[in-house]
Amino acid sequence: MTATILPLVFDGLCFDASGERLIHDLTATLRGGARTILLGPNGAGKSLTLRLAHGLLRPSAGSVRWTGNRAQAAREGQAMVFQRPVMLRRSVAANVDYALALRGLARATRRPLVDEALARAGLGDMAKRSARVLSAGEQQRLALARAWAVEPEVLFLDEPTANLDPAATRTVEEMITAIHEAGATIIMTTHDLGQAHRLADEILFLHRGRLMEHMAAAAFFAGPQSAEAKAFLTGDLLW
Repeated sequence: MTATILPLVFDGLCFDASGERLIHDLTATLRGGARTILLGPNGAGKSLTLRLAHGLLRPSAGSVRWTGNRAQAAREGQAMVFQRPVMLRRSVAANVDYALALRGLARATRRPLVDEALARAGLGDMAKRSARVLSAGEQQRLALARAWAVEPEVLFLDEPTANLDPAATRTVEEMITAIHEAGATIIMTTHDLGQAHRLADEILFLHRGRLMEHMAAAAFFAGPQSAEAKAFLTGDLLW
């Protein structure tokens, strides 16, 4: 059995920029198997928290810890897809191949994995096309396929459908569900309450860089405890 890198523990996590504290003493434990969604108004600190968790930013105070604090295992056990996915100046297939090569897989091993990843994303007939000319929805599907191909235990998603039309959003959500059903833990941000209803198992609600709620999604939507979360769910502006 492969050792897990979960749970992910935030312990008094803080982040400062330009002399301002943007994340305040965030403490939470995220266990395996769930689809965790970070909710909150613009500027709440959702994307910052994701970047801190993924190791793209260093905390100003506190810590982000994976099980056993095994740095190499933690790096290899996670992947991240951004709101605007980064596309290499290569073909669709080469974008996936590159991610597998970075994990040290031999060329002969990579080829069938690339084909499988593109087939799952519905991009098999675009394998030789330049990734840079794909539509926004196709690029996001390619980014998900590239992440899925390396079989991460944890997949971070930062507003993965923010720039997509409803049809493309549905396709991406179906891929996210399939990745989760294949065994990955999903940790994502979204501004879309409908999407959170459809996908979330648990909710972290942030406001002004503070964690206000951490509970099962059903309980959160049925009766949030904080005034800020109640206002957010009713559509009131939060300042």
